[in-house]
Amino acid sequence: MEAIEKQLAVLRRGADDIITEAELKAKLARGKPLRVKLGIDPTAPDVHLGWAVVLRKLRQFQDFGHTACLIVGDFTAMIGDPTGKSKTRRQLSREEVMGYVERLKPQLFRILDPERTEVYYNADWLGKMSFAEVIQLASKYTVARILEREDFANRLAQNLPLGMHEILYPLCQGYDSVAIEADVELGGSDQRFNNLVGRDLQREFGQEPQVVFLMPLLIGLDGKEKMSQSLGNYIGINEPPDQMFGKVMSLPDALMTHYFILCTDVPLEEVQALERDWQSGRVNPRDVKRRLAREIVSLYHSRDAAEHADENFMRIFSQRQAPTEAPEVAIPANLIREDGTVLLPALIAGIGYASSNSEARRLIQGGGVELDGERVSDPNATFPADALRGRLLRVGKHKFAKLC
Repeated sequence: MEAIEKQLAVLRRGADDIITEAELKAKLARGKPLRVKLGIDPTAPDVHLGWAVVLRKLRQFQDFGHTACLIVGDFTAMIGDPTGKSKTRRQLSREEVMGYVERLKPQLFRILDPERTEVYYNADWLGKMSFAEVIQLASKYTVARILEREDFANRLAQNLPLGMHEILYPLCQGYDSVAIEADVELGGSDQRFNNLVGRDLQREFGQEPQVVFLMPLLIGLDGKEKMSQSLGNYIGINEPPDQMFGKVMSLPDALMTHYFILCTDVPLEEVQALERDWQSGRVNPRDVKRRLAREIVSLYHSRDAAEHADENFMRIFSQRQAPTEAPEVAIPANLIREDGTVLLPALIAGIGYASSNSEARRLIQGGGVELDGERVSDPNATFPADALRGRLLRVGKHKFAKLC
């Protein structure tokens, strides 16, 4: 394995917190591959750039010779981590969860090295626990400590429901670290409490506590909320190059440095120079954003695909021409009504081109939606699904879709 300081210099990039760096350094000094855990609850069908932030950090650990321990939460996903939610999540069926697992696997291994990844399913230990064993596990943590979790405390203060299964969730996630004897656990900054529970439980079970390595949450395309499929403000790593490029170009300028650091491998010194250049007016922010878009598309497709997407973008938006290769986007079956029609705002939101039906209606009212080059003016426009297939949809300045 490479020198400790070299590893730390790379691993620190973008990190929100490391608890503790001294412990991580001590573990690295032993010269043995670390077991680096990342838990994923498969509750959505696609990997997006926000999720890729922690996956890319896990890949960096792999590149230094460490072992990625990917915990598929096929058991915990049926509970649902309530982090950041003001209400109880809908519990998923096992069939829904496993359907997401199969769709996610090939996407995860576009980032991770499968040869250096151990995949576990936490139903293998959590699903086999007797009720007596669950009580034993619960005895290792106090209610007072659980209520230190801010969202739990807030819900109780507001007299909102808090289910017993939600209280058990951090213990389940923490026990995953015990089951695989994790040396490090990666997570987003919203996972701080759950990851620290893992440290506490490892001590209770006589293990050396894991280092908690937290990454910031990636802000989504709306410039406000964290990137999320449910909000529609995301860029999926499986999206076609032109679509991915166009979405990056729609980012608010203020997010460019955030994305360069978390979503690309551009050296930090160069990122800082780019930021100084566009903020001082020496360089057009659009050109810096084009560089960002090329870097991101190159990571998930290729340099050639990125250059082609850039050329296509400039041809469309600088020369005001229609795209020759708009991504094909299927009309979601659940949006087709019994009479075979589709509400256009619902379609726009359903394919991720707006965060909600209301936003889609505002775009239509603002003249930002076209079908085959003709502006749509009715915010409640409805079309037969068959009449939409084959047509070119434009939403805003940067989003095109060939409906199918």
